[in-house]
Amino acid sequence: MGKNVPLRKCLGCDEMIGKKGLLRVVRTKDGDISADLTGKKSGRGAYICNDKECFEKAVKKKSFERAFKCAIPPEVYENLREQINHE
Repeated sequence: MGKNVPLRKCLGCDEMIGKKGLLRVVRTKDGDISADLTGKKSGRGAYICNDKECFEKAVKKKSFERAFKCAIPPEVYENLREQINHE
């Protein structure tokens, strides 16, 4: 049998996808929210497809705010948007 691939749900499209195919966004204990390109930062993680459409859907649905249980300032979304564009 093959190795078990951990699945995570994308905040934008709500599809279950292998963890490696998604971008992890993390909120640290300090409340900083950023993209976690290594997947190893400590903090609360949420996953999203590395795709602008999924990201915009997640922003519209306020999925990040629900996942992190806090309000998210617009500049955080701008930073995440730039990181998704560069991937």
